[in-house]
Amino acid sequence: MDPTSEAQTPRPLSPHLQVYKPQLTSVLSITHRGTGIALAVGTIVLMYWLLSLAAGPEAYASSRAVLSSVVGQIILFAFTFSFCYHLCNGVRHLFWDVGIGFEMESVYASGKAVVVVSIIMTVLAWAIAKT
Repeated sequence: MDPTSEAQTPRPLSPHLQVYKPQLTSVLSITHRGTGIALAVGTIVLMYWLLSLAAGPEAYASSRAVLSSVVGQIILFAFTFSFCYHLCNGVRHLFWDVGIGFEMESVYASGKAVVVVSIIMTVLAWAIAKT
């Protein structure tokens, strides 16, 4: 066999994400990973707030101004949603760990429930915090 002919034959590649049509299960899995990263970043913001609280009134006033801004409120809202989503999807995974809910109908129903409950929890948390 001639080695030059082999080099010119295109080798098959693994399919990329652009090849697949997004499914609810894959989107929820990617979102779970993303919310995990958001929680890690949000914990840094939480530490900033706690350290400013310990540093005195001036530092706390500064952090309050930052977190009360529009950008700060968006970050806090995203952190709240990330927490709620990650919690709900974690409970879903706990059921899977014991072998419950692997039927495709259950997988899709629980996935939709995770999204809906996460949104409800986030909105309720913000509504309660604003009162």
